[in-house]
Amino acid sequence: MTISRRNFLAGAMLAVSMFASGGASADTKLVLSSWLPPRHPLVMGAIKPWAKQVDKVTEGRVTVRVLTKPLGAPPAHFDMAKDGVADITYGLHSFTKDDRFLRSRIGQFSFLGKSATEISKNFWTIYGGQLEAAKEHEGTKLLGLFTHGPGVLLSKDYHFDSPDRFQGFKLRTPGGYPADLMSGVGATTLFMSSGEVYEKLTRGVIDGICMAMDSVRAFKLDKHITDVMTVPGGLYNTSWFLVMNQAKWDGISDEDKTAIMSVSGEAFSELAGKAWDDADAKGLTSTKKAGITVYAADEAVLGKILDVSAGVEKLWIEAVEAQGYDAAAALASMQTVKPNK
Repeated sequence: MTISRRNFLAGAMLAVSMFASGGASADTKLVLSSWLPPRHPLVMGAIKPWAKQVDKVTEGRVTVRVLTKPLGAPPAHFDMAKDGVADITYGLHSFTKDDRFLRSRIGQFSFLGKSATEISKNFWTIYGGQLEAAKEHEGTKLLGLFTHGPGVLLSKDYHFDSPDRFQGFKLRTPGGYPADLMSGVGATTLFMSSGEVYEKLTRGVIDGICMAMDSVRAFKLDKHITDVMTVPGGLYNTSWFLVMNQAKWDGISDEDKTAIMSVSGEAFSELAGKAWDDADAKGLTSTKKAGITVYAADEAVLGKILDVSAGVEKLWIEAVEAQGYDAAAALASMQTVKPNK
């Protein structure tokens, strides 16, 4: 055997050995399907910065390309990651109409906190930890959990000074707990994604929306909203996921998996929460500048919300405890601003 042939075989054997041990791998290029507008605060303040962080901590071995147009409808995004249509997706748990994310509802209830950062970090700790969120996201690698800021009720020509005012009120919700709560207080709820809100509101299909405080500014609703009602700790919230296709994750080296998780998990919860909080602060300023009335729910309205929410919480606690989890304790830990009746 010639020296050159021996060198070739030795090199080939070394390459195979390194590949098998995870010591070397080709660069990984991932695609993230993003369905929010490209300039949305969450995309600009969390999704794109996180993608840059992944590139940095893996020293360019793993890159994430954030698409400007989604690969499917918003409600399909979890299954798109699970089925490999996209490598990475984000979305709302409530967009999925079955009960696969039952335990995620802990991030949708009323009275969860004063800021998106606080609530999101608690959500990662409690749902991601003691309620074992990863098991509800089987088929994907769970990279992040977060919520928006305390949810508010935005309305056109409706001021809620009495629980009776909810009757006949047509309201957009993101599904899940917000839909149960608002139908419970007497409103007529319609499910739709945030991108549909402007058209439905301006056409009179809906009279109001459940969204975060940033929405007047983010969706250009300043000429179509007259009132915004707030509740301590949030009227409701929305729970969100950031996930990667499991096979794609499994193909990444252990070194890069560790690096990616250093900027994911709780770190991503904080990043996303801060993006929402910054957007809410700007949204509140824009809302007041537009002459829109911002007011706190009065005692009677808040009492109605407490009554209805307690019933919905009870059903959730029973369902989750049937799965073997201490749901009551978990919810008590999440609700940091729950008022007394």
